[in-house]
Amino acid sequence: MSLDAMKNQRIVVGMSGGVDSSVAAYLLKQQGYDVVGLFMKNWEDDDTDDYCTSRQDFLDAVSVADVLDIPMDVVNFSTEYKDRVFSHFLAEYQAGRTPNPDVLCNAEIKFKAFLDHAHTLGADYIATGHYAQVRKVGDTFQLLKGEDGNKDQSYFLYRLNQQQLASTLFPVGHLYKREVRKIAEQLKLPNFSKKDSTGICFIGERPFREFLNRYLPHQPGEIQTPDGKIVGQHLGLMYYTIGQRQGLGIGGTRDGNDEPWFVSGKDMTRNVLRVVQGHDHPDLLKPSLKATDLTWISGRQPHCNWVYAAKTRYRQADAPCAIVQLSQDQCEVDFAQDQWAVTPGQSVVIYESRVCLGGGVIIE
Repeated sequence: MSLDAMKNQRIVVGMSGGVDSSVAAYLLKQQGYDVVGLFMKNWEDDDTDDYCTSRQDFLDAVSVADVLDIPMDVVNFSTEYKDRVFSHFLAEYQAGRTPNPDVLCNAEIKFKAFLDHAHTLGADYIATGHYAQVRKVGDTFQLLKGEDGNKDQSYFLYRLNQQQLASTLFPVGHLYKREVRKIAEQLKLPNFSKKDSTGICFIGERPFREFLNRYLPHQPGEIQTPDGKIVGQHLGLMYYTIGQRQGLGIGGTRDGNDEPWFVSGKDMTRNVLRVVQGHDHPDLLKPSLKATDLTWISGRQPHCNWVYAAKTRYRQADAPCAIVQLSQDQCEVDFAQDQWAVTPGQSVVIYESRVCLGGGVIIE
């Protein structure tokens, strides 16, 4: 594409105040595009500097835009976030599952509400600082893993569809994080050394139990072993997830066993938290899983009984697997090796080599 053609194409970059989206905006401007920055504010409840850093993030984004000499727009999606993401987040916790809000946040806010708003600004494309890549093969757009395996974020993007991928650029997806920071430092961007954000999407880091308790009533109950022995009291099933080790408050040992305790399951009917001792206890290992709420990026279902790879949590190593049952709304995945702490509410994401095919929400 010629430089003149690029200058006629407007790209709205979601600028979070972090280094990745800042470098993404720089790279696009260097390539000759008409770049506009957009800062999204999506949380207003108890938005204080203690936990939610949106004010500082906004100042960082504006400072970067000033250095790069690009215009900056601001939009408030807090209503959309509450309706489309946070309400689902709370419902899942209340049902005893452990949701991944980043997955839904990407599909509903960053690549839907944001994309719609960008079009009102005359955007030809949107761009973000995600570590992922898009490749066009024939008439199909593929979502690829980011080049930096330690930062690859395709897991969080598996719910994107063809229309969203066709309109999206990931300018740092081919780079390693260290390269991104080096570019930011060379440009003297004010946020070049800013730490990566963690915590709940758009809400930030905060004491999790205290936060959930503001929205959901807690119901204490018994902590039991698989054979029914009571070993402690839990504060409420919503505060715990499968494989959790910390924060159980179980002292002492059982039958001379000094191995640590792990959450292995929840009995929602009886309000009982199940725990076992030992990281490799059989109750923590699963040969298969079932998932629902399926999304296939290409719009076509993958093949049954083909060898794929899957992740059941972010940063997990690819696990060889096969899809052994598949319908429109549910699938069953068998693994070559038992998987540790498969967690209802989390997502299983299926890959064919570097290509993210899609996935679904784990139900068992």
